[in-house]
Amino acid sequence: MKQILHSLALSATLALGANSAWAADFVAKIGHLESTQQSRHIHLEKVAAMVSERTNGAVEFQIFPQGQLGQQREMTEGVQLGTLEATVAPAAFLGGFNPAISVLDIPYLLPESDEDAQTLRAGPFGKALCESFDNRGVKCLMLWPNGRKNMTSNKPLAGMADFAGQKFRVMDSNILIEQYKSLGASAIALPFGELYTALQTGVVDAQENPLDTIRAMKFYEVQKYLLVSNHGAMEDVILFNPAFWDGLPAEYRTIITDTFAEIIPELIAHKSAAVAASLEEIKAAGVDVREMSAEEKALFRETMYPVTRQAYLDRAGDDGEKLIELYEKEYAAVAE
Repeated sequence: MKQILHSLALSATLALGANSAWAADFVAKIGHLESTQQSRHIHLEKVAAMVSERTNGAVEFQIFPQGQLGQQREMTEGVQLGTLEATVAPAAFLGGFNPAISVLDIPYLLPESDEDAQTLRAGPFGKALCESFDNRGVKCLMLWPNGRKNMTSNKPLAGMADFAGQKFRVMDSNILIEQYKSLGASAIALPFGELYTALQTGVVDAQENPLDTIRAMKFYEVQKYLLVSNHGAMEDVILFNPAFWDGLPAEYRTIITDTFAEIIPELIAHKSAAVAASLEEIKAAGVDVREMSAEEKALFRETMYPVTRQAYLDRAGDDGEKLIELYEKEYAAVAE
């Protein structure tokens, strides 16, 4: 009996020692809303593996997809309060938390080129946008790209004149409402979960979303026309709890930041492949697909930018004014 007890005690001691050796010094739960098949989650998992390897297991990221830790507002507040270490949040969901981030709702804000868009994202404008979170009780690490929006409708979208009188569903953003007003259309803010039925029953004529979302939600089943406009940037914001972030050794903070940045080209490529596959599936379903020319995009930007810019400034005030000035300077430099 004594030998059995001794063996059990020895096994427990060895197990405890092994677990202690394997346990990370810093563990961060990271919550987000997308499914495990989507680009954001796949690359968060890759970042987690790379960070663990580069810190020799000292930093562990535990990724929780599909709203397992709550809706975005709950996760953002959790990061602020310290009950959650981090979240990767769609910028469009953060306007009520930080009005400055709503600058990303402005159509054609980012250049068409992925490289030029990343220059703005990683440059002074993107950094200033991240810093606007500093007085909100969270640490913004950087922006992460997550595709661009396009338009579908049950009415033709052959040119700007076709927008007159159409009813678009948008997220709850005055900037997006003004975007469609500038085209002669109207816009209604509806919950995403109601959108399919609203399109099917004619409550709204049209909507805007990334192509992979249009495919996944089968909006093409209840829409006749697709305009590949790439007009709206879908950006993610990486937010950490400040106490957790500041508690990391400087070396680990550098590793984490560099790893999130390093994987961006792969993230863009993965998203682009998903978008291309989605477009082919939508075409195969018989939807009338039209792709905007560069000249048409320039015309739409020229029409929509002034009114959406003003709608943003009305909401974001002096902080927004500084960000817009910085953005326009950086955009002009990239566009040269």
